[in-house]
Amino acid sequence: MSKLNLQAKARELARVAQSASSGRAAHTIVGGHERRLRQTVVALRAGSTFGGRSQSEFGESTLLVISGQLWLAGTGTEWYGREWSHLVIPDAPYEVRAKTDATFLLSVAMSRTPLINPDANPDLIDEAAAQPADLKEDATTV
Repeated sequence: MSKLNLQAKARELARVAQSASSGRAAHTIVGGHERRLRQTVVALRAGSTFGGRSQSEFGESTLLVISGQLWLAGTGTEWYGREWSHLVIPDAPYEVRAKTDATFLLSVAMSRTPLINPDANPDLIDEAAAQPADLKEDATTV
């Protein structure tokens, strides 16, 4: 078990972001490559951006604004977030743009199994359908 003051970590990273040439600073507080859940505190200087990858490559993602104001953009839409706003990140490439100095908690739940995209490879769907009946999930079994 561990304990962390998110506001204190956010303030620390905000100070680092102010002097960083990129205008960003981040620290992973939970997880890593070997864990399913990853949580990272990110600080952005006003006007700076943070680009993210598509969720389908990783899993479901959310953003919790700790301080400041920001825009989350993806799939041709923008969502505004301010202190303690909780935003669900779209299943597409996205970008976070700081309207003011901002900090947020990025949470990503990594998929345990690769997500199948039938448009990318229709043969994968045929392989899944060809599994023996005893390997398929039976929705009526309790």
